[in-house]
Amino acid sequence: MKFNLTVTVIVVLYLLVMLFIGWYSSKKITSNTDFMVAGRRLGPFLMAGTLAATEIGGGSSLGVVQQGMQNHGISAAWYIITMGFAFVILTFLAPKFRAATVKTVPEYFRRRYGKSAGLITSIIMLLPLIGLTAGQFIASSVILSTMLGISYKTAVIIVAVVVTIYSIMGGLWSVTLTDFIQVFLIIIGMIIAVPFAMRLAGGWGNVVANVPAETFDMFKGYSPMAVISLTIMYVATFTVGQEAVSRYYAARDGKAAKQGSILAAIINFVYAFIPAILGIITLALINMGKFNAEDFADVGARYALPVLAMEAMPAIICGLLFAGIISATMSSSDSDLLGAGSIFANDIYRAVLKPDATSEEVMKVTKIVMAIVGVVSMFIALFNTSSLVNLLMFCFTLRAAGAFFPYVLGHYWNGASLAGTIASLISGSIVVVYLEKISGGVLFGMKVSQPIIPGLVVALVFFLVFSKIFPPKVKSTELAPEED
Repeated sequence: MKFNLTVTVIVVLYLLVMLFIGWYSSKKITSNTDFMVAGRRLGPFLMAGTLAATEIGGGSSLGVVQQGMQNHGISAAWYIITMGFAFVILTFLAPKFRAATVKTVPEYFRRRYGKSAGLITSIIMLLPLIGLTAGQFIASSVILSTMLGISYKTAVIIVAVVVTIYSIMGGLWSVTLTDFIQVFLIIIGMIIAVPFAMRLAGGWGNVVANVPAETFDMFKGYSPMAVISLTIMYVATFTVGQEAVSRYYAARDGKAAKQGSILAAIINFVYAFIPAILGIITLALINMGKFNAEDFADVGARYALPVLAMEAMPAIICGLLFAGIISATMSSSDSDLLGAGSIFANDIYRAVLKPDATSEEVMKVTKIVMAIVGVVSMFIALFNTSSLVNLLMFCFTLRAAGAFFPYVLGHYWNGASLAGTIASLISGSIVVVYLEKISGGVLFGMKVSQPIIPGLVVALVFFLVFSKIFPPKVKSTELAPEED
């Protein structure tokens, strides 16, 4: 790819601004609660920005453009639209999440069911966060290596260092402020990209004339059942995923949590079609002979958006788009980093290793673990060859299947028990790993498109059966007290 100094300067300045925000946010941190859940003071707009930015990441930018170009066409938008559906559904649960006044999902499990449930949940949720962080490092590095003309591995190191430093400095305050900027950067950058890409193709009529008619079929790549399955998967993973649900914990009250969730859904609905359309335009340009296979030879089709930007747009616009795309991926990776550090420090270090740890000690351990996860995720990103979207999907599904029902029903059903919870956590995770990594998605001779569905079904059965056989000693939905 061609080197452009203007583009490079814009993105480097953006990275420096992110570091400055991290430093600025660090001045507002006075306690562990400030660091992990931003002092529980987020209003609906800040919450919506950080919630949407957290989930609009590499899969929703590079991944959807790649799908739109390759075989999904306009239906690639479902990947993002279904996130919006999930946020709408979560508005009904948001006040309950906020009212629990916990800092992490495993803390809820520990205080609701017991220490063993909290520890198992911590392990199940910590490992996927490392994979998710690595996935976002990969997406950011694709852009950075294209733009600067540096090697992919060098770009991974730069991205990992910048994200890890500003996340460690300011915790959720830093992540919220950077997310608020980042979500608008990615949306505006992608919207501005469309007319420039269209001009390179010679107008929308030329685009339509140079792609198959089925490209505009909304169910070309996703069947109606796949859309439903994807929505269920997002509901499950956003409900128990620390990087998402921590935003509900950080809302100033239940009303702000509901309003923020609705606003985040609207952001997703607005944004969803933009990367899919850019993918279709790229396909048209390939079919018109303006792009060829050599444009993607080095790293494959995930370079579709960077190639399009460098060819179609002026340097300033290209720089804004690249900053926006890096925003999308960084806004997800910083949340994953914070989630991993928070879970280890709050639910393993404080809950198991050192129960008398002070708030300052827990915050220090959180930062140390974030640094370790940043380094580990960097090495995973350096050597990863998996499809970005597939990597994200597996991590989402793994942590959601077993934890969803004990978490949600635990707020409402006083008969939920420790035995039922552990049975759900283990059975749901086993089913997902079996389908994803052992059977190739085949269950009883049938191909399963979304392993989350059988995982949730099996987990629910085990949860209900074991809760009935081994009921709780005291029937209550109240949480055990926990010191701040």
